[in-house]
Amino acid sequence: MTDYIIRANAAQSQILAFAATTRELVEHARHIHGTSPVATAALGRLLTAGLMMGNMMKGEKDLVTLQIKGSGPIGGLTVTADSKGTVKGYAHHPEIIIPANDKGKLDVGGAIGAGVLTVIKDLGLREPYTGQTHLVSGEIAEDLTYYFVTSEQVPSSVALGVLMNKDNTVRRAGGFIIQLMPFASEEVIDHLEKKIGEIDSITKLLDKEMTPEMILEYILGELGLEITGKFPASFECNCSKKRVEKAIISIGQKDIQEMIDDNETIEVNCHFCSKHYNFTVEELKDILSKAARS
Repeated sequence: MTDYIIRANAAQSQILAFAATTRELVEHARHIHGTSPVATAALGRLLTAGLMMGNMMKGEKDLVTLQIKGSGPIGGLTVTADSKGTVKGYAHHPEIIIPANDKGKLDVGGAIGAGVLTVIKDLGLREPYTGQTHLVSGEIAEDLTYYFVTSEQVPSSVALGVLMNKDNTVRRAGGFIIQLMPFASEEVIDHLEKKIGEIDSITKLLDKEMTPEMILEYILGELGLEITGKFPASFECNCSKKRVEKAIISIGQKDIQEMIDDNETIEVNCHFCSKHYNFTVEELKDILSKAARS
C-alpha cells in the first residue's frame, strides 16, 4: 500500500479529521538512519504526526517542525513536514536499545524520557510561530494531544502507531488526528469520546489492514463522515551540495580557513537523510572567497 493522508470532516463540520498510512516512509527512515526498533517506533510516530500537521497548513511553502528533547537515551527527535505531503526527520541517537515496557511493548516513553515538545510553524511571516509544552508521557501521541489543547486551544485526539516485524523491518505505521471545532455540541463530543474510548490501540487497527478511510469510518461513520481530500505522502529531503555550501559559508571565514589549513577533503552529512557531501580543499578555497564577498 502506498503511503497517503486523508482529510475529512464529520457532524456537519463540527469535527475535523486526518488519518495516514506511513509504513513505506517509516521503513525508508529506518533503512537510511539504521534505527533500532524503539527508535524506529519513536521516529515513525513523529513522522506520521508531522505529515498530518503539515497537511493542516494552507500555504504551498508552509513548513512545520516538531522537536522533542528528552532526558532518555534517544536524546531527541526532529521532524519537518510541508503542506504537500513530504516529511523528513531523524533521531539524535538512532542506535539505542532498551528493554520493553511493562506491557511487553517497545518503550518509546522510556527512550524519550522527561522533556519538552516544540512545534515551529513557518508560515512565510517575519517570525515563525512557536509553541512549546512539557512532555506528559514521552509516548508522542499523548504529548501532541496535550500540545493541541494547551498551545492551540483545540481539543484533539491523537493516535500514532508503528508495528515492527521480527526482522526489525516496519510491518505497519500510521495514525489519526481528530479535532473538535469550537461550536461542537455536547452530544457530538460525548459520542466521539465514547467511540475513541472503545479503541484498544491504533496498532491493532493498522494490523487488521484497516486503511485510513476505514479507521475514520469506524470512529466517525455514525456522525456523517465526509472525506474531503486524499494526498500522497513520502519521506523526502531537499538537501543538496549547494545548500550544504551555504551552510559552510555561514560558519564564518575563520573556521573555513582552518579547514583549508588542514589540507584534507571534508565530509558533511545531512542529519535528515544521511547523505554525504565531500568538499575538496580547492572547493573550500572557492567557498572562502564567496564568504569574503558575502
